Amino acid sequence: MLEKIQFVEPAKIETRSMEIITEELKGRTWPEPEFSVVKRCIHTSADFDYADNLSFSEGAAALGAEALKKGVSIVTDTRMAASGINKKRLGQYGGEVHCFMDAADAAEEARKRGCTRAAVCMERAAALHKELVIAVGNAPTALIRLYELIQAGEIRPVLIIGAPVGFVNVVEAKELIMTAGVPFIVPRGRKGGSNIAAAICNALLYYG
Repeated sequence: MLEKIQFVEPAKIETRSMEIITEELKGRTWPEPEFSVVKRCIHTSADFDYADNLSFSEGAAALGAEALKKGVSIVTDTRMAASGINKKRLGQYGGEVHCFMDAADAAEEARKRGCTRAAVCMERAAALHKELVIAVGNAPTALIRLYELIQAGEIRPVLIIGAPVGFVNVVEAKELIMTAGVPFIVPRGRKGGSNIAAAICNALLYYG
């Protein structure tokens, strides 16, 4: 078996992986930077379903890439997604990553109000009163609350990355946020996750 293993220099592993992904897509392409997003989601998950389930509103990927390079910050609903985003690259442009999930007072507020911490976190994003990319990788309740805040005129994100994963209200929350009138990148259906939310952010950061 060892003779079948090809040595690839560590620095070239990602490049070779992207080449393999491109080959296995068999000529399918997307306009950039959408193609970069599709490939990075596949690279992160080894799941070619993302070639079919990723949905982009018109110009959303280009808009997101441009915004991040202008120093727009990212708010995410999970510490895992926050850890996966390239904060050094984002910081070079002047942006930051915010995640309010671990705040003790957020948990207490959610308990008292009978809602989720993710919903409270979206309210705290709105309270920043600045341009933001919102990257949701876990909680459909974050997207639902975000939709409500958008409709109330309390927040208008530059881009929503709506990638919660799971079985309860996930599909419905994604479909809802796609009607909010805000640019979006959404993997439709049940798939997604914090790693996918971070991968989309990084694809936009690395593009260009």
